[in-house]
Amino acid sequence: MTGGRGRGGDAATAVAALPKLPPLGLYVHLPWCVQKCPYCDFNSHGLKGLLPEASYLDALLADLEDEWPLVGGRGVATVFFGGGTPSLFRAESIGRLLEWLRARDGLAADAEVTLEANPGTVERGRFADYRAAGINRISLGVQSFDPTQLKRLGRIHGPGEVAGSLDELARAGLEDFNIDLMYGLPGQSVGEACEDLAAAIAAGPTHISHYQLTLEPNTLFWHEPPTQPDDEATWEMHNRCGDLLGAAGFEHYEVSAFALDGRRCGHNVNYWSYGDYVGVGAGAHGKLTTKDGTTILRRSKLRHPTAYLAATGGRIQTETRIGPGERLFEFMLNALRLRDGFDAALFEARTGLPLDVARPRLAAAESRGLIACRDDTWRPTALGRRFLNDLQGLFLPATDDV
Repeated sequence: MTGGRGRGGDAATAVAALPKLPPLGLYVHLPWCVQKCPYCDFNSHGLKGLLPEASYLDALLADLEDEWPLVGGRGVATVFFGGGTPSLFRAESIGRLLEWLRARDGLAADAEVTLEANPGTVERGRFADYRAAGINRISLGVQSFDPTQLKRLGRIHGPGEVAGSLDELARAGLEDFNIDLMYGLPGQSVGEACEDLAAAIAAGPTHISHYQLTLEPNTLFWHEPPTQPDDEATWEMHNRCGDLLGAAGFEHYEVSAFALDGRRCGHNVNYWSYGDYVGVGAGAHGKLTTKDGTTILRRSKLRHPTAYLAATGGRIQTETRIGPGERLFEFMLNALRLRDGFDAALFEARTGLPLDVARPRLAAAESRGLIACRDDTWRPTALGRRFLNDLQGLFLPATDDV
């Protein structure tokens, strides 16, 4: 384990104890999938042999037990089972972890509990079992409704499996579900991207994560890149698809997130609002504020499932204190993804910093037309949303902040 101060640990800016501990989420990483997709850079591992479900669940519960002293009596407001392919795990295993939380009064009565599912792994009755175990929201990794594109993307499902998954969701009464959908796919035209999105909207989700295919290092597509639409075509896809979603009643509330009224993803909104979250599972990351509100810690867990399963003396790989300069940057990195932006009260409550430390950089962003302020609330402009990396980069810690 590495420890000590983060890059912002020695900044001269005074940090106050947070007046109230932030809301708390729980991220549970289930790292296995049937096969690794060529575009995926997540910590996921193609399954070889039997799924070590029982031993991994025991490791998750031990991990959670180690984290629990830092929770500070807070109930978990959101839970997200991500992967990998969490739907490889049985409902009984998911339910056992949720029951662990309930037994400690650690799960809010109205908690949002999401599970990612691959249409290629959904058996009949599976979603009903998940709902009985405590899952109340599904994130379905469709990616495309086009069979040709699904093959190009290395997906194990086809349109038939997607239709079957949607039927299973309806039978289970799981009305709150997200569809993951990509655009800018190999050889995709603007019209095809719009047709794909129209199929997603017709499926009746409450939320759509609509994001551009990007080629990431350490993926097959990075080493063997497919031919993608040019920037002009991709931008047209972005705009036309945004119009389609708006016309269908979806609010564009974050970079790639669209929701019907009242159906924003609470777990992700907590991330973007610089809330706290426990991370358990191989390679999981967490951010936790200590009980006295004075220290913010970032922790990551042993990345490889084999090492994670074999650990006996704790599973923390890194632990870092987040200092003033990094708090400023991390807050802006997240909050500026939201179209609602942020106000002074949220900034100060979540960072322990006075807003004055950010004002010179906010003024610089405003002078460039990247952000606008109204009623002490800062929101990215259309230009700022298009050049979000440039906007976020204005808040990188300076040398004397670290």
